[in-house]
This record gives sequence, structure tokens and C-alpha cells, in this order.
Amino acid sequence: MELALFFADVDAQPWAELQHAYGSAADVPDCLRALAGDDEDAASEAISELYGSILHQGSVYEATARAVPYMAQLAGAGYRTEDLLVLLGGIAEGGADHGDTDEAACRSAVIGQLPLILTSVDAEEAGLRRAAVWAAAMTGAADRVLPVLRRRRKQETDALVRAELLGAMAHLDPAGTAAAATEAMSTDEPGEVRIAALLACVDAGLPWTSAHHEAMLSLLPADELVEGRLDLERNEPLQYVVEALLLRDTDKDREAVYSLLDAALRSAVPEARTEALWAAETACRLSRSAPERLVAPMEALVADPASVPAAYSLLEKLGTHAVAAAPVLARLAEGEGDPADRALEALVAVAPDRAAPLLARDLGQRPRALGAACGFLIGGTADTSFPYDPVLLDAIRTRLGADDLDGNEPIRLTALLGAWGSRASAALPELRSALPRFPKVVAKALAAVCPPEHRAATAELLTTAACSGPEDGRLAAARAVRRLTGETGPLLAAIAAQLARGGHGVREAAGLAAELGPEAAGLVPALRSALSAPGEDRNIPQLDSDVEIAAALWRITGDAKEAVPVLAGVFTEVEPVWMRWTFTRAARAAARMGAAARPLVPALEGLLTDRLQTPAAVLALHAIAPESLDGPRLAGLVLDSAEEDADAVTALEALVALGRTALTEDHHRRLTALAERDLRVTASGLESGMAPADERLREQAREAARMLS
Repeated sequence: MELALFFADVDAQPWAELQHAYGSAADVPDCLRALAGDDEDAASEAISELYGSILHQGSVYEATARAVPYMAQLAGAGYRTEDLLVLLGGIAEGGADHGDTDEAACRSAVIGQLPLILTSVDAEEAGLRRAAVWAAAMTGAADRVLPVLRRRRKQETDALVRAELLGAMAHLDPAGTAAAATEAMSTDEPGEVRIAALLACVDAGLPWTSAHHEAMLSLLPADELVEGRLDLERNEPLQYVVEALLLRDTDKDREAVYSLLDAALRSAVPEARTEALWAAETACRLSRSAPERLVAPMEALVADPASVPAAYSLLEKLGTHAVAAAPVLARLAEGEGDPADRALEALVAVAPDRAAPLLARDLGQRPRALGAACGFLIGGTADTSFPYDPVLLDAIRTRLGADDLDGNEPIRLTALLGAWGSRASAALPELRSALPRFPKVVAKALAAVCPPEHRAATAELLTTAACSGPEDGRLAAARAVRRLTGETGPLLAAIAAQLARGGHGVREAAGLAAELGPEAAGLVPALRSALSAPGEDRNIPQLDSDVEIAAALWRITGDAKEAVPVLAGVFTEVEPVWMRWTFTRAARAAARMGAAARPLVPALEGLLTDRLQTPAAVLALHAIAPESLDGPRLAGLVLDSAEEDADAVTALEALVALGRTALTEDHHRRLTALAERDLRVTASGLESGMAPADERLREQAREAARMLS
């Protein structure tokens, strides 16, 4: 390879005009030069930079496809060949076979280098063979790649390469590889090959049999068998099997999963139990029946107290189903430092009544457990909040006066007090003292715990905070005054001041103005002035604020002539992915305006192509022009959104709004499935909140099914 000619060609490309993850791709030639140089550290750094720029977290760009031939040529010439083959495989992996997209261009570019890639399938070094096998498979070019892989498999002796070959064949032709995988799983092949064969059987959709069950158990711990594989999706085999079988959503496959987990959790090998714990957590994330089904093996596991710390995360997901672990957790929580805090965090989920006094014992040193106790408040109601405990109340009162109180702790302490309401009224003196330090969070708690006989004095204190306290706490203080006394004067003044200041507080202020409705008529000029200027480069917080201002103007005046153009301006923004929730909020605001928002119908209809925005758009269209809707079509669209966990709560709300006449027999079946199926619908968001959110959604789906029956 003549490097001078090679780099002359590289330099002739318009890299500065091409884009990658960090903007201009002008740095790509330097990376390529480093790969061809003698400095190993510089070459390693160049590989890292290319992963960060042209294959950033799996995403590819216009510069990526242009770089592919040059990277392939360097690999073919022996420069960092293994690394570059893996990089080429990664570029092809996230690609598409058709369309005018960067992804399709990149996959096509890598397919164009298949002759070079396939040459390395027979390389002397095993690492090169593995890299070439994986990269070739990622192109998806089965007709060209499979014959080469099948030929190589007949002569390959290295276990990891054999495993990579089997995995690659299964990727390109799952059904056609099933027979070879079944044979390899049940023979005397090395463990690396047998686990690859087992996963290939799963990918082929073969029924899970006792042979698969016994093979999986015999291979545990299995993670070490795939450490050298390039297939990161299957780097935790037991977890992968559990997820794949549960997603089949059949009774037989669920029974197979829980039988497998039961046996694995009872294993005498600690490393196997650890893998089983991770896999059981996956089951809890996916399956509504998992907590109940995992009770028996967990009781067997916690019979050995030494095994409990490794199970904390799973115990939290099992919640009260794992109450058998409470005595061990309580003993561990009586210790000191982070180990005790970690045990108490699990106990909060498993037996909250038992956790409360232990949390009080050393409250300032239990941030994990305190955070878990406040997790009960996420989307919860009074009956799901952390249990009231007088000893814990005394500990909170003491902590509120501590000099080292900072970070999230004030938020969590006051959240607990607020959830307890008047039962926490004894903390009133400490809350009053803490108000100047933490006005945003303390004001709300003051209003929540204040008994009738102290309302006047507390309201006076809050009114002072609303008028002359720290600016970032004035809205909260004024809102608390209104809650205590019904007086709106301080709140009107605080809203006006925040609107004048601008910034992130505008959205909250506008929302409060909307709550006041016609009482806030004097704020209309301030709301108008707080709108962002049309045509300027507006960011998402500004657009969100504009939506709230539009809603406030409508609620206050009852006239849509100002609000509708504001929302129309939001809908005209070019929509990056992260702006989707802004459009959803704008659609909800339009729904509240009803027929007055008719000019927004074309924009709302445009949202129906996006699953996340469909539910709010349907709600709005139904409120604005119900007579013109194709009810069955829209019912199908919102059910699509709910089934894909795309704003499922709003989807069910929209379905109820459409009414029973919009639902076909198939729609009723799908709605019933949302309520009664085993697979969770809610599978996104904070992990600790997914199961509770799914349970609430399940109840909403049941209620919707009842209303629409």
C-alpha cells in the first residue's frame, strides 16, 4: 500500500463539509494517519476518537460512510486490522438495507468492502477471524456471507471463533441455523460453543425443552463463556434467555422461565446465583407475575443470610412479596455506614413498617434508605406514602435543624412530612425555622402539616416569604398561603414578579396563573410580555413556557384569539426528537380550548404519525371537532401507542373520550389485553418506578374496559 497516494486521496475528500457526532469531520484524516503510524498509543486513541465521532453510541453520520473505504484499506494493509474490522461491523450493525439515509449509506459502504472482510475469515490469528466473522454478519448480506461462514465452520477449531461463527449464522439465518445449533448444544463442544448454540436456538424461536433447560443450568455461570464474543446483546446469556422467553408471552414459556430461575437461584455455585439474580430482575421488569412467582426461590435464597446482600436489588423489586427477608435485612440494617444503609434501602421496599424506626435511628447517615422512603411518593397517593412513625417524625425534626442539611435531603424530609399531613404537625416549629434556608420545599410542607389553630401565624410567615424572601421561593410560599387561607393576593404578586424576571420560572408562573383563571385577569399584560419572540431561535424551555402562557390566557379570558396563534407557532417548530413532549403539551392545551382551537386541526392531524404524540393529538381533535373523526381508526392508533408504552396513560384517556362506538371487537380485545396480559406495558422511565406505574396503568385499563364495555 502506497501511503502517500492513499493519503492524497484521503485529503482530497471534503471532510470539513461532512458531519459526524461533533460537527465537522475535518479531524478524520488525522485519525486515519494515526492508525497508519508507528505510535501505538496514538493509534489506540485514534480508534477511540473514531468510535466517538463516526460511530457515536451506535449512531452513524454522513462522514461515516465516506470513511468506510479508507478504514477498510488500512485494515487490508495490516494497520490495526482487528480493531478496524470490529469498527466496520459496528457501523454496519445499526444500518438499514434501503432508503436515502445515513444508516443505509453506511451499511452499503461496508457491504462494498465484503471481499476484503471475508478474506480475514481465514486469517491465521483467531482474533482476526472472529472480527471478520462478526463484521461480515453485521452487513446482513446473507447470500454472500453464509456460504463462507458455513465453509469455515467445518474446519474451525478455536472455540471462540466457532461460537462467533454459530452466532453469525444465526444472525443471518435463524431458522436455517436451528438444526446446527441444536446439534452443537447437545454435543461435547466447548462451553463457549454450547452457549452460543443455546442462544441461537432461542433466536430461531425453537420451543424451550427440558434439553435446553438442562443445558442452560449446566453452563452456569455462563457470562464468562461469552466474554470474548463481539455480540454485546447476548453478553449475559441467562438474562437474555429469560427476556426472550418472556417476550414470547405464552404460558408455556413463562413456566419455562420461572422453572429455570427457581433452579438457578437455588444453585450451590455463588456466581451462578449472581447471574440468576440479574436475570430475575429482568423478569420483574417485564412480567407482572414475576414478584409472586419468585417468592419461593427467594425464600430459599435468603435462608442463607450471607447471600442476602447480593440480592438487595431484586428484593426491592419484589417488594412485600419478599417479606421473608425482612428479619435478615433488619439485622443488617442495624450496622453502620453504607452497608447498613443499603440493607435498610431494601427493607423499605420489603417491610416499610419495620424500616421506619431503623431509618429514624441514624437518619442523617441513611441517604439511600431515605431516598427509597420518598420513592413511595412518586406518583403515589396518601395511602401509598411511607408509613407514619412518631419516632421517625422526631428524627426528621432534629435533622431539619442540622447544620449539614443540604442536597436532596431537605426535599426528601419535607416530602415525607407533607405526605403525613396533620399527623406531622409537631414539626411546625422546625419547618418555620427552616423556611428561610429551603423556601421552595418547606413552604409546601408547612401548608400540608399546619393545623387550623396555627394557620393564621403560619400564613403570616409565608406571606412575608412570598413578598420579601428569596426570589426562587416566593411562588412556593405564595401558593402555600393560598392553600392555607384562600388568599390570592400574594400569589398574584409573586406570579407577576416571576413573569417579569423571565427564565425557567415562567412556565411554573403561567401554570399557576391558569389555575387562578379569571381571578388573574390583571396578569394578562405580564403573560403577553413573557411570550418568546416569534421567529427567534427558541429553546424547549421557552416553547414549554409559551404553551403554559397560551393555556393561561385562555383560562383567564375565555378568548382563544391570542392563545391559538401561540400554539400554532409552537407546532411550526422543526421537531427534533427531544421536542416531542412539547408538542404533546401543546396538544393538551388545544384540547382544553375545544372548538375554539379549530385552526390547529391540520397541525394536530400531523402529530398522528408519531406514536408518542398520537394520544394527546386524538384527545385534542376529539375536543375540537368530534363530528369529523374516524373513531375506529383513531382508536386503533391510540391502542398502538399504549401497547408500545408511548404515553399509554393519555392513550387510555383518549380511548375513553372516543367512546364505545369507536371500538371494534378487536379494539376491545386489545384493551382487555393491556389490563390482563402478563407482559408489563410500562417498561420505560426510572427503574424503581416502572412496576408501580404499570400497576396504576393496569387499573386504568381495567376501568377503561369497564366504561367502554
